[in-house]
This record gives sequence, structure tokens and C-alpha cells, in this order.
Amino acid sequence: MLTLVVRRLVAAIPLLFLISLISYALMGLAPGGPSEIFSAQARQMTPAARAEFIHTLGLDKPWYVQYGYWLANLLFHGSLGISYVDRRPVVTKILEKLPVTLEMLSLALVLTVIIAIPIGVYAAVRRNTAFDYATTVLAFASYGMPVFWLSIILIDVFAAHFHWFPSSGANSVGREGDQLDRLRHLVLPVIALTTVSLAGWIRYQRGAMLNVMGELYLRTARSKGLSERTVIVRHALRNALLPTITLFGLTLPGLFSGAYFIEYIFSIPGMGYLGLNAVFQRDYPTVMALTLLTAVLVVVGNLIADLLYGLADPRIRVS
Repeated sequence: MLTLVVRRLVAAIPLLFLISLISYALMGLAPGGPSEIFSAQARQMTPAARAEFIHTLGLDKPWYVQYGYWLANLLFHGSLGISYVDRRPVVTKILEKLPVTLEMLSLALVLTVIIAIPIGVYAAVRRNTAFDYATTVLAFASYGMPVFWLSIILIDVFAAHFHWFPSSGANSVGREGDQLDRLRHLVLPVIALTTVSLAGWIRYQRGAMLNVMGELYLRTARSKGLSERTVIVRHALRNALLPTITLFGLTLPGLFSGAYFIEYIFSIPGMGYLGLNAVFQRDYPTVMALTLLTAVLVVVGNLIADLLYGLADPRIRVS
């Protein structure tokens, strides 16, 4: 198992390098740049002071030279750079925003699993019934639902109209350490993130359950006099969960990318809010750090999925 992990991580190094190179090239070749949109203070500089400012940040060099400096700084100093906006270390900014994002993603993932698996199983057991058709329609509707539109609807209904939940922020003013207040602020974002994630999980679990419903060992279990509930829960579901387990690791990157829009709409000071602001401000070091983090999550998510599948079914040798 350890050999597998090491081999996969080593094989991911060229992929991460290619992703970082393409990302930096796209930023470097895009119109405008950090020097064009820093702030009003930067635009009020004299031409000489502005040129000195750009030279200090290395923005007067070609993008591939800037990328070389960034990569060398990462490899030899373990640093993701300094933010162009506030001149703070990018790692520090990310670590400040990470807890609230992890909390929101964890709640959304747990809710998705708890809701999707029973619905998918019941839809497979009641195949071609009204419940199955309704589940299919709702799953496809949520799959095609834009997360920003759903977030706005939730804010309009539950925050602006009924005033049940806050519409923005991660905590109320003066209650920064109150965990119950934090959870109350995360209710609407978690609902939005969970809703758009349910479709894939429900359809995947339904399909996995249907694949085992006709197996001979289920007929054998029924012939022994076992109740239908026991046959479904202890035999069919146990095997149908194996493919679904792989989704657990593969969902991480998708939830992380979905957090970008949700955190920005709900003004939650997390990784997504930081990332979108960094894009708008052309804060290259921060954008690169978050891009690299997302790529690492994809690699780690695939690795976790493979390991969980192998652990769940000892007959499978993950290679």
C-alpha cells in the first residue's frame, strides 16, 4: 500500500508541473496585469515610481521568467510567494481562510452522503415507480441548476423574506468565536452546495444498486427465508456501496471549486472568496497557490478513491 502511494505521488509531479506552467502562461498572456488594476494609490504614482514598483515585483520580465522565479522559490525555499495586493505571504493568507472552507465542505459532503445513498437505494428498489421517476427528474434538475442562481434564490427566500438565516458572512459581529452562530451562517451555503452535489451521487448509487439487484446471491438469500429488508441492506447495499465509495475521494475537487462561487455570493471569508478576489486583482502568487492546491486535491482525491476501493473489497488489488 505504501509503495502504491509513493508511486502515485511521484507520477503526479510532472502533471502538477504542467498544470502550473499552463496556468502561469494563461495569466501572463492575458490582457492587462497586476500593474493595471492594483489600486488607486498605485495609479497615482509618478511614471518613475510606477516603473520602479513594477520592477521590484518582477512584472517587467516575460511571463516565463516570472514563472521560473516562482518555481525556484517553491522548490528551493518552499514558499508560494508574496501577495501583490497586501505584500503578505500567500501561505499565511490561505491558512487564515482554510478553516471556514473546510467546515463548509465537510458539512456539505456529509449531508450529501446521508441524503443521496438512501434515496438512490430506494429509487433502485422501487424502479419504474413514481418515486423513481420523481427522483430522476429532481436529480437532473439539480444537476443542471447553476449554483449562483440557487444561492441567490436561497438568500431571497430564507434571508431577505423570512429572515431565518443570515445572508452573508461567517459570523455575526462580536460573535466570532460562537460556533452555533457560525453554523447558522453556513446553513444556506451548505444547502446550496449539497443540492448541486446530490444529482451525481443519487444517480450513481441508483445505478450501482441496480447492477447487484439481479445477482444470484440475492436469490439465494431470499430462498433461505431472509426478509426483503435484510436482503437489501445486508447483502445488496453492502456490495452496491463499493463503486460509490470511489465518489468520496473524487467529490473533493468538485466541492472545492463549487465553494468559489458560493463563498463569493454569501461573502464568506474562505478560500473561494480569496481566490476570486485574487483573480479580479491579478494577484498572480495567490492565484497560482490556489490553482496548485486544487490540482493537488484532484490527485489526492483520485488516490483516496483507489485506496478506499481496495480497502473495501480485499479481492481488488489497486495498482
